[in-house]
Amino acid sequence: MRVIVLGGGVIGVTTAYYLARAGHAVTVLERAEAVALETSFANAGQISPGYSSPWAAPGVPRKALKWLFMEHAPLIVQPRMDAATIRWCLAILRNCTIKRYQVNKSRMVRLAEYSRDQLKALRADTGIAYDHRGQGTLQLFRTQKQVDDAHKDTEVLAADGVDFEVLDAAGCIVAEPGLANARDRIAGGLRLPNDETGDCYTFTTRLADLARQLGVDFRFGVSVAGLVTEGDRVRAVRTNQGEFDADIFVGALGSFTPAMVKPLGLDLPVYPVKGYSITVPIIHADRAPVSTVLDESYKVAVTRLGDRIRVGGMAEIAGFDTTLHDRRRRTLEHVVTDLYGDAGDISSASFWTGLRPMTPDGTPVVGPTRYPNFYLNTGHGTLGWTMACGSARVLADQIGGQKPEIDTHDLGLARYA
Repeated sequence: MRVIVLGGGVIGVTTAYYLARAGHAVTVLERAEAVALETSFANAGQISPGYSSPWAAPGVPRKALKWLFMEHAPLIVQPRMDAATIRWCLAILRNCTIKRYQVNKSRMVRLAEYSRDQLKALRADTGIAYDHRGQGTLQLFRTQKQVDDAHKDTEVLAADGVDFEVLDAAGCIVAEPGLANARDRIAGGLRLPNDETGDCYTFTTRLADLARQLGVDFRFGVSVAGLVTEGDRVRAVRTNQGEFDADIFVGALGSFTPAMVKPLGLDLPVYPVKGYSITVPIIHADRAPVSTVLDESYKVAVTRLGDRIRVGGMAEIAGFDTTLHDRRRRTLEHVVTDLYGDAGDISSASFWTGLRPMTPDGTPVVGPTRYPNFYLNTGHGTLGWTMACGSARVLADQIGGQKPEIDTHDLGLARYA
């Protein structure tokens, strides 16, 4: 079949690759001049199935009030009273119960674990290289309360068969020797030994090259204006370069997908949550992280990517604004220097921001819609890199009429009906 994938980030490119591998004729439409230049460009770098957790969790409303007044706040809410922001925030609050958290986390882990397995198979099949490391992820706790509260996650991890280790301060330093000078600031940690790290931008650009070898046609500078329907089917996509028709269409425009599908009567609860990162050249390799450390207090990830340290995090509710605020940079610099001292050259760091497409329950929207030839693959939030290969494989199987290898009944748009 002829398939058009709308979007050339990591989600769109992996979708195109798996569809082409299944024998479909695929075209990718992307408004930028190359793949992975927006949200996929400089994310935190971790591939963390075990850390796949919804932002909506018990206790978050109370914590959010405290975060708003912190100097280095993990949550920033700009004064916006538009209907979309209010509606999404209220939906987040409705998911902040123990029961919903456990359901949401379980299905997120299901998809993320499958995605990691697909990525491993892809790496074995193609030899694709992207500054990959397979040395696990360490969730770092600075307080005893954080250590005590970790049981909410470990119970779900144990139920889903995910390997984990609960560590004291000494154990954290064994896993991450560069933390030795920060020992007095560590209460403990939760280590996920099967998690990985890698450069999402490098992966996406190299996978696009592999997709081209399978016949995928990438069209750049193409801005999507809308979808053209006939009856209960999508006939074409309208763009600044005319109409493109196909048999199947896949919406993978991240935070911009809801506006595209709204005229079709599809209510997609995806909101742009702004994140920041800095990329720091390493100057003392022995003091740098060996994998990813997730600082629970600041909700910031510190990741080793070859000869660089990627520091990413924060959640800013600011609509589609992409202004770089120096105060956010100072937060990222504070976390990496507080934990790893002078391992990197902060003065030479590059600063970036991107819009993460987030659903109120944390799980992406992957699967069919009420239009039989229109599918969605979006809403991955902070976990697009973690869930990309699994989401793409699931979608390719669904489009090809194959039964996916994991349960997908609660991954589609229908769960919001």
